[in-house]
Amino acid sequence: MIFLGGPVPDLVIGVLALQGDVREHLAALAECDVIGRPVRRPEEVAEIDALVIPGGESTTMSKLALAFEVYEPVRKRLAEGMPAYGSCAGMIMLADEVLDGRPDQKTFGGIAMTVRRNAFGRQVDSFEAPVDIAGVEGEPVHAIFIRAPWVESVTADVEVLGRVTAGPATGRMVAVRQGNLLATSFHPELTGDLRVHRLFVDMVRDQAS
Repeated sequence: MIFLGGPVPDLVIGVLALQGDVREHLAALAECDVIGRPVRRPEEVAEIDALVIPGGESTTMSKLALAFEVYEPVRKRLAEGMPAYGSCAGMIMLADEVLDGRPDQKTFGGIAMTVRRNAFGRQVDSFEAPVDIAGVEGEPVHAIFIRAPWVESVTADVEVLGRVTAGPATGRMVAVRQGNLLATSFHPELTGDLRVHRLFVDMVRDQAS
């Protein structure tokens, strides 16, 4: 979306409101001075400038996207270049390929990566760790991983923004970007640190300007 002859109007960033950390993402977007809007119907997909796909449970999200008839509209908007950010399950939903998923599981796709579902273990094995994210200034991001995926592989079109730097998962890719699409294995919406959301908002503003 291109605007000529003046400042960019207020951006409307939707949060896919089928399941997961919807309220937390809406609160983070409000802190970033953009309009956050829950999205759960096909017509709402057409009314947003960008989309956040929250954490939750990716197989449930896949089924609900089909049931609420937003699966194809979201896929279409992403293919047309709409920016999107996916956290945890949202990362899985933006992946072109998923390992350890259900046979009938669908993703929106868009990032040329292969992710492994629940790669860090079950919820009892969830953990927190600092992660350096390219494009995010200051100290490392305090990352919360909850039944999180990691990225097994990417093509040359994908920029790896962050990796785990300590523990048994050292070196695993947990933050990536391809064009207007951003994804993280972790949940920045749960920490109060707005830097990842601000990075995404800046991506959306750059496209809209």
